[in-house]
Amino acid sequence: MKLTGLYQVIPTIVDKSSLSVEIIPISYFRVTHRTRLHSITVAIVSLLWLGTSMWGTGCAGPKSAGEFRVGLVTPGSIDDAAWNSGAYRGLQEIRDSLHVQISQVEARTPSEQEEALRTYAAQGFELVFAHGFEFQGLAERVSAKYPKTVFIVTSGERVNGNVSPLIFRLYEASYLAGIVAGGMTKTGSIGFVGGIELPPIKEAENAWMAGAKSIRPAVVSRSAYLNTFDDVAAGREAAIALIRAGADMFHHNADAAALGVFQAVKQSPNAFIFGANEDQHALAPERVLGSAVIDLPRAFLTVAREVHGGTFSPRVESFGLKSGVIRYAPNPALEGTVPATVKQRLKAAADSIMARDSVAP
Repeated sequence: MKLTGLYQVIPTIVDKSSLSVEIIPISYFRVTHRTRLHSITVAIVSLLWLGTSMWGTGCAGPKSAGEFRVGLVTPGSIDDAAWNSGAYRGLQEIRDSLHVQISQVEARTPSEQEEALRTYAAQGFELVFAHGFEFQGLAERVSAKYPKTVFIVTSGERVNGNVSPLIFRLYEASYLAGIVAGGMTKTGSIGFVGGIELPPIKEAENAWMAGAKSIRPAVVSRSAYLNTFDDVAAGREAAIALIRAGADMFHHNADAAALGVFQAVKQSPNAFIFGANEDQHALAPERVLGSAVIDLPRAFLTVAREVHGGTFSPRVESFGLKSGVIRYAPNPALEGTVPATVKQRLKAAADSIMARDSVAP
């Protein structure tokens, strides 16, 4: 059972010097018969500590005049080294650049996510990032009652009132990763592991496959969807199954669950992987050929500057390779293993995509 709603009353201080706050993720309060007492004790101690702090400001308190606050709701852990961690770095960039207060909450279920969005808006946050395609409908429902809060849905679909999407054409970088995979595979089989089959993730898979086929038309592409972004063991098992089926090149879009894919690849002597969302070569320096990267901090700060400055107008903001927010990042340690002909094809494809600033070929 989860204790929901606790994030409204139990803030923790992130940065005393700038009076920034972070909300304890809901997932910290998963309760079993062995942890219930501990969680309740932590909650009570946190509340007592907060009551004695004269400078701490939390999400539940009223804001002072002129104060600008930015909230972030993530669907998973900010320690995933991918989608959510990039968003949190973006939030920190906003804090450091604009000198505003920030808050983050992890909310995994639709009901928790909607409650988190509503709580931020009710407390007067000027800007709230709802981090993921799945937040579009939730943000629209909440925003109708809170027109003064700007809601930004990352990987969203449409503008609706004070809800605007940031669209990341990550599939353009995944297409480039596919070119390298198609040129490097020894078995002629590549694999993709996704978390939940959401449209942006399916687009990345399709682009990865198309890139590989552009250089090796007969390549076989297999995929597995986990129906979760958090289960590391499931990611590992899916990758092992694909390796047994012959795949030796991997790409993913599975957030924390992808850590299991990296584990499986590192344990297989002939397998390689391409990271997603972040430059992930550090997770397996000898096995990551490159990464399809989103510069989330840059995108977040661009929007936050406008909202903070009062110049923001609701719109669809789409980022591709040409913008610099999306890029394919090769692993410098393994660049020497990529044939020159493959590098030439990679550059030609990247130039073509940026020249048209549109979908991958």
